[in-house]
Amino acid sequence: MHVAFVSFETAHHRDTETNRRFRTVLELLAERGHDVHCYCAGFWAGEESTFERDGITYHAVSTGPEARSSFLFRLPFVLAASNPDVIHVSAEPPSQVTAAKWGATLSRSPLVLEWYGDGGVLNTRGSRFATGRPDRIVTPSELVGTWVRELGANGDIVETIPNPIDCERIRDVEPGDEVDVIYSRRLDGGANLESLLLALAEHRGRDWEAKIVGDGPEREAYEELASDLRIADRVTFAGDLDLEERIAAYRGAHVFAQTADHCVFPTEMLWAIAAGCVGIVEYHANSSAHELVEGWDRGFRTTSEDELAAAILEAGDLEHRTYDEAFEEYDRSAVGEQYLELYRTLQDEHGVL
Repeated sequence: MHVAFVSFETAHHRDTETNRRFRTVLELLAERGHDVHCYCAGFWAGEESTFERDGITYHAVSTGPEARSSFLFRLPFVLAASNPDVIHVSAEPPSQVTAAKWGATLSRSPLVLEWYGDGGVLNTRGSRFATGRPDRIVTPSELVGTWVRELGANGDIVETIPNPIDCERIRDVEPGDEVDVIYSRRLDGGANLESLLLALAEHRGRDWEAKIVGDGPEREAYEELASDLRIADRVTFAGDLDLEERIAAYRGAHVFAQTADHCVFPTEMLWAIAAGCVGIVEYHANSSAHELVEGWDRGFRTTSEDELAAAILEAGDLEHRTYDEAFEEYDRSAVGEQYLELYRTLQDEHGVL
């Protein structure tokens, strides 16, 4: 299948959660042998109009100081000339959605809009207009789907497809040191790690160990809080770890705690619970993490430090695992198939043979 992806900015331009999600979708299709092209602003050295990496062909639709306006003007014609089976566009910036729609009209291709929502979904004229352009809108969670519907999107065209994990990679990594509770996230203003530290302090009279994975501007403040709560000797701040090190830590841990107050999809939590951790989520209105544990017998949803402390205690009675096959539906192969099934459905609706 020939799929044309559209994103003025890519993860090669700027490493954001939204750009990483979009690159992952390209990789899922390329891994399965499909013809994947990304139409973007040029980011590579040299004057070549295309650049290939990891089975993906990048096309520089524009370059230079006037890159965005040139990109929007040229994109419909570039897409029409490529004659793709499907066009898949990122929601940022919203103006490129309209340009991609013109390209889809000229090439008679269905249009999929990827709306990740990291940083929220802004209620702007451009965003509202973008909701009416695509044949389908893909979001990572029901939370983001709700935000998009509130902008005016037709609920019938909004679909949820999660971030993927690699289950084989989890199984191949040896479990790390055993700890009772693990937390993993960038330690910035939205981390809300204080909720977990306060809950752990409720059990300072019990025997437990916790590990905090991640770094950031609030790390020192959180280390001071652990000291003030008299639990610093049992809380290890491990700093940034690569993926294999994090998987090993998750396989050794018993409970993963998710307390961040903003999260459009809890990717690290998914890695952790697939690696056997019991999942405890502190509910927040701008976090979708609770969606992963609803209806799951090894998951807890809490709304306060007291409930979080009680859940940690209750979770201790559950068996320790190093892998949970219940989350194989989130494997890269399964998520890739969800996208392909969506594309096939749209082709059928458009009468594409």
